[in-house]
Amino acid sequence: MVNEAIEVNGLNLWFGKKQILKDINLSIPEKKLTAVIGPSGCGKTTLLRCFNRMNDLNSDARIKGSIIIDGKDIYSNKTDPCSIRMKVGMVFQKPNPFPKSIYGNVAFGLHIKGIRDKNTIMEIVEKSLKNAWLWDEVKDRLNSSAFELSGGQQQRLCIARALATNPEVILFDEPTSALDPQATSKIEELVLELKNSVTVVQVTHNIGQAARVSDYTAFLYLGELIEFGLTEKMFTIPKDKRTEEYLEGKFG
Repeated sequence: MVNEAIEVNGLNLWFGKKQILKDINLSIPEKKLTAVIGPSGCGKTTLLRCFNRMNDLNSDARIKGSIIIDGKDIYSNKTDPCSIRMKVGMVFQKPNPFPKSIYGNVAFGLHIKGIRDKNTIMEIVEKSLKNAWLWDEVKDRLNSSAFELSGGQQQRLCIARALATNPEVILFDEPTSALDPQATSKIEELVLELKNSVTVVQVTHNIGQAARVSDYTAFLYLGELIEFGLTEKMFTIPKDKRTEEYLEGKFG
């Protein structure tokens, strides 16, 4: 039996008067990799940003429905958005290291959590960099600027930064779209490794990538969830004609 990491019930979202997401109902399995696919402008990134309340940063956003993580509705008035973002990490389309050292980037969330013991912080920084497959490349220059790293290294640093707060879920918003093929391959391998310990939800425009890395796939079209299920099954025998046409490249 597959446990649910995220349960989405009747989710609707508007930016101003424009409705972006329409009555989304979705159960995302724990410690699996779920890909979110669909044509540009269909609401993929908006849905992803609902899972850690990043859309709250847009004053025009209005949300109805619920998202349950750990048995609690993250949109309840009692829920602190900052605590959600510790629990649900995010890695963006382009690497976005902070203007700090390599060490400072990974330790950032720990300082926010109130962790002050230097030995504890160092242990977590090392573990996070190892889990992001970056430690051996940077262990001798932790105090160097994060901007000295290559694009692929910067993205792995951002993954290490997300891992440092010990999240239950990591959201990836097209994490390889700005990277070369070699760096992309490394990130894909890393993400496959990560799902053994954390739930991964990844938005991707790359159908081949979704087929390679995901266990489950959600197909969005015009703000609606058209189909959700096991990737292998959906890509072989899609239930909906729109899914079939999108996978065949007839639109997108």
